[in-house]
Amino acid sequence: MKKTLAASVIMAVVTVFTISSCKKSPFPGYDMSETGVYFKFYKHDEKGVKPKEGDFVKLVMWYKNSKDSVLFDSKKAQPGKDYIEFPLGKSTFKGSFEDALLLMSIGDSASFMIAADSVYLKTFKAKELPKYIVPGTLLTFEAKLEKITSKDEMEAEKKKKMEERNAMLELRKNEEPKALAKYLEDNKITTKPTSTGLIYIEKSKGKGAKPTKGCKVKVNYTGRLLDGTVFDTSDKEVAKKAGPGVYNEQRPYEPIEIPIGVGQVIPGWDEGIMMMSPGAKAQLIIPSSIAYGEQGQGPITPFSSLVFDVELISFTAAEPAPASGPKGK
Repeated sequence: MKKTLAASVIMAVVTVFTISSCKKSPFPGYDMSETGVYFKFYKHDEKGVKPKEGDFVKLVMWYKNSKDSVLFDSKKAQPGKDYIEFPLGKSTFKGSFEDALLLMSIGDSASFMIAADSVYLKTFKAKELPKYIVPGTLLTFEAKLEKITSKDEMEAEKKKKMEERNAMLELRKNEEPKALAKYLEDNKITTKPTSTGLIYIEKSKGKGAKPTKGCKVKVNYTGRLLDGTVFDTSDKEVAKKAGPGVYNEQRPYEPIEIPIGVGQVIPGWDEGIMMMSPGAKAQLIIPSSIAYGEQGQGPITPFSSLVFDVELISFTAAEPAPASGPKGK
């Protein structure tokens, strides 16, 4: 059966489009896009949703240099994550990784070969090429596009998370005084707090002068949450009993030396330790306002009151400030 004229015209248009949109590449198995990207798809949905500038893209990816050394792998970059996510910016040069991503649809996986010099000098904005990059060579990127989120969607998601966090912080802020009051009642503690809220309970008297601002103190300590959970200690046996989250075989368990009153520790420590003499043992009950506040730290959640058992072993006087030289004219 003869082809109709219309069919012939359609075939000619398709052929011209294919040739113009996909050029020959010097690398076997790879094609070259109009933007100069050498690409090879393993999986491709031509009609799928593709990213545009400003969208946030979620990728599983790695890339290597011309010597087959892997320079980055998203599966190893962040604990608990095997992907990276970032906003797709403007193309930094013809044939860039940004241009490569514009070829992909959600769910696509592909390989791209991109000029190493331009990636480092133009995309990464490095001042010079690293030693592991040979000038004039290509980087090979292996990527899978898992998700596209528009800028508006990302802003809405960010706002939602912020609102949820603020609600959680407000709840914890309101619950802290109740939790602290219960702790004091359960432990029959009636000691009045200082003006900052610190409750200082002397367990054993020391002798001599008390450290002042700038003194270097040597202390043993154990820090606990109100529920009794140990989160840090200088006592090896206490750390072992607390378990893997606290005990560290590599750490030396011994008194720590710190300057006091100069902001290198939480305010509750500065205040409490300057109330002690060498040899004294005390319990410091510290509200979050003079501990880690709304930020928290590690296992210490926001708005957490803390309990420290502290022993002041010794201290050395603050070093005098160096004398200032004569002023110039």
